[in-house]
Amino acid sequence: MVNLKITFKYSRIYNEIWKEGFLVRNPGESYPSEKKILNYIKKIEKLWREYERKVLTELLNVTHLKWNVRSIYCYVVGRCKPISDPLTVPLYEKHPDFFIDMLIHELIHYLFSQEGNLKKTKKAWDYFQRKYKKESPKTIIHIPLQAIHTHIYLKFFNKRRLKRNVTRDQQFKNYHRAWQIIQKEGYKNIINEVVKRTT
Repeated sequence: MVNLKITFKYSRIYNEIWKEGFLVRNPGESYPSEKKILNYIKKIEKLWREYERKVLTELLNVTHLKWNVRSIYCYVVGRCKPISDPLTVPLYEKHPDFFIDMLIHELIHYLFSQEGNLKKTKKAWDYFQRKYKKESPKTIIHIPLQAIHTHIYLKFFNKRRLKRNVTRDQQFKNYHRAWQIIQKEGYKNIINEVVKRTT
């Protein structure tokens, strides 16, 4: 089992940056209050702790990589596009479990992007770039990532949650295309292509 811990954090300054950008792009829409975000953190932290060690350990088992840190801050903001560095996930008020799904997605990005792991997986990325050279860079990145996430969904959650993610991603061309390729090739086969080229 890994000792890595995800610490959920609220930063007033960081949140204000996202808030200002959101309100400029979406005039007239509301943005969650600080109190709402802090209460949300308590809710999702409880959800995450139930799976944290199992998921973080399984990500290593399935990728043959290592976590090179003991702690990662996950910033929680009112509205944003989830990102892996700095790890940032917004509120999903109607479906807190979707927050967990997006957190795992970004943690897989985080795992691959660590310095030592980038070097270990270079041959794998070279292979995917050659095989899917007609696809966009964003699609190529998400083929192995979403295949690994599929493994996590099916091991710890359920097909309904996986389907929800796939359905939601239909609005995003690159993610949707990656899911199509995974469905055609098989998520296990794609993971095997990563692992056998990981040194």
